[in-house]
Amino acid sequence: MFHVELRQFPHVARSFNLSEEELRATLLGPWLRGDVVELGERRWAPERARLTVYEGPRLREDEMGMGRGWSNVARTGTDVTERLLHATRESEGGVAAWLAEFKEEVLAHCATGRIGVHQVAWLANERHPSRRASERLELAEQAVWELLHERRLTMLSAHSGDGEATPVPQSEWEKVLLSWATWADSGGPSVLLERSAGEHA
Repeated sequence: MFHVELRQFPHVARSFNLSEEELRATLLGPWLRGDVVELGERRWAPERARLTVYEGPRLREDEMGMGRGWSNVARTGTDVTERLLHATRESEGGVAAWLAEFKEEVLAHCATGRIGVHQVAWLANERHPSRRASERLELAEQAVWELLHERRLTMLSAHSGDGEATPVPQSEWEKVLLSWATWADSGGPSVLLERSAGEHA
């Protein structure tokens, strides 16, 4: 099991008996990306707080009482902070490669014309059926977001009735991508993607 301490004088927060999956998802991944994390009803910024991770036996309730939890962790466990941060960095690098490959697939699907944003989610589902549904949607959203900012794709709003489509301003990209209707294509205005001028197959 893993046990965590976050410290920023004069505050300290600790969490015990975490699995490696829980640790990576809720703390190590966001920490390495520079995101603020929440622990012990406080928010912690990586540039200001100190992170310590121990690996050791699961602590019983009586071993955590009266403030004895962390002393028991230090006595019976091993400080694995640097090892886990390094391993998580390597894993995050793998995610980056996975995203880069998927972005090229999205561009290939746009080679013959416009596609709906929701079809990117379908593509992620088709290519990575064993991944969690949340991971597939996150992959689709991140791929579209990056391709738009790289000016490799253009987002269009299709107006019902007249068949016309107009570019969506950059200031509205985030709102559109955060809307469930965009991904569900549930009767609202269709949101389309096409290759930007100069982006070749």
